Amino acid sequence: MPRQGKHRRPKQHWITRKLAVAGTGGAALALPLISATTAGATGTQPASLVKASVEKAVAVKPAAVKPAVEKSAAEKASVEKAAASLTYSVVGGDTLSKIASRHSVSGGWQALYEANRNVIGADPSVIRPGLKLSIGAAARAAAAKPAAKPAAPVYANNLDGWIRQSLAVMAKHGIPGSYNGIHRNVMRESSGNPLAINNWDINAQNGIPSKGLLQVIDPTFRAYHVPGTSLDSYDPVANITAACNYAAARYGSIDNVNGAY
Repeated sequence: MPRQGKHRRPKQHWITRKLAVAGTGGAALALPLISATTAGATGTQPASLVKASVEKAVAVKPAAVKPAVEKSAAEKASVEKAAASLTYSVVGGDTLSKIASRHSVSGGWQALYEANRNVIGADPSVIRPGLKLSIGAAARAAAAKPAAKPAAPVYANNLDGWIRQSLAVMAKHGIPGSYNGIHRNVMRESSGNPLAINNWDINAQNGIPSKGLLQVIDPTFRAYHVPGTSLDSYDPVANITAACNYAAARYGSIDNVNGAY
C-alpha cells in the first residue's frame, strides 16, 4: 500500500487580503481590503496620543503669534518717533498754507505758524527757502511751549542811540516824529550835547533855563513827560521824547519845527 502522504496545512500570513465584490451593473470589481488585524497608520490613534498632540499644538500657538505682535509694536514706535522728529525745509514758492495742507497739519497754517513763530518771525507771509519748520508731533510740542519773549533791543549810548530809543518810546505812545526831524532840531538847539543849558535868555532870567538836547524848560518837561522815561530833564531819551510830545501837541510833529519853538 502506498505510503499515504502527510498533508500540511498551509501557513496563513498574519495579513489576510480578501476580495470585495462591488456591483457595477453587469460587471464586478474586485477591491483588496486590509484586514482589521493590520489597522495601524490608518486606524484610530489612542486617546493618550491625541491628547498629547492637542496640548502640544496649544502650547506652540502663542509662540508663533508673539513675534508678529512684537514686530507690529516696534514698527508703531518707529513711526511715532519719526512723526515726532519731523521737520520740513522750506523751498521756493512755499507758503505756510501749502505746507500745512500738504502735511495735513491740524489747525492749518495758523497752527503751523504758532508752532514756528520764533523761527519765522512776526510776518507769517514771509518764509525764506531753507527755513526749518517743525511739523506734526514736533509742531504740537513746540506750539505748547510758551513763546519766548524777544530780547530787549540794545541802543548805543550816543546821539544815534538816544534818538532811536526815543523813537521806540514815541511809537508805543503814538507820538509822531522822524529820525531826521529830531536830529535836525537837536543839532540846532544843543549841537548834540545832552548837558547843554541856556543861562542867558528870558527863560533863564525867569529861573527856568532851557536844558538838554532839545532845550526844554522844566515846566514843559513835566507837562509833556512820557511815562517809562526818566524824570531827569537832562536824560537824553527823556528830553527828546518830552520835546517831541510837546512839538506834536503844538505843531503836529517835531518834523514841522525848523526854528526856536
